[in-house]
Amino acid sequence: MHLKLTLTIVFSFFILIGYSQDGDVAKKGQDVSNVVLTIENNKKVTVSDYKGKVIFINFFANWCPPCKLEMPHLEKDVWQHYKDNKNFVMLAFGRGDDLAKVQKFKKDFNVTFPMFPDVSKAIYNNFATKYIPRNYIIKDGKIVYASTGFKEGEFKEMVEFLGTLLKE
Repeated sequence: MHLKLTLTIVFSFFILIGYSQDGDVAKKGQDVSNVVLTIENNKKVTVSDYKGKVIFINFFANWCPPCKLEMPHLEKDVWQHYKDNKNFVMLAFGRGDDLAKVQKFKKDFNVTFPMFPDVSKAIYNNFATKYIPRNYIIKDGKIVYASTGFKEGEFKEMVEFLGTLLKE
């Protein structure tokens, strides 16, 4: 009996380790419509409040080298290209960053898209447990695209996918 219990515990441990390797909490196809987002002036909204829109969510940190590499691309290829589309919403959250750090980062990288602090990682933890930058594209409350890290080729694919969604 003890052997069976021990083997079950060990087996469960390895399953959990394998599951958490990628740091994902939310995956493509998952409904995140009830996730609460804290935006300007500590206003709380849910993903479902943006019904009918394509939502692009970015998670970054002020100390993260890949995040710093990605910022100019987010500004130029995503925000500047789609900001006037009435069906598009872009939100970026500084994982673990307070408002002062987010504002400094925004100024340092000359970005104009909406950026908000996520000091306690409460928003981030709905999507992942580790690794940044992360980008999520959400349509009809469901994740339709998710990426981790920054590679120019993958980024271009993501932007093309976003463009296709916004043409629908």
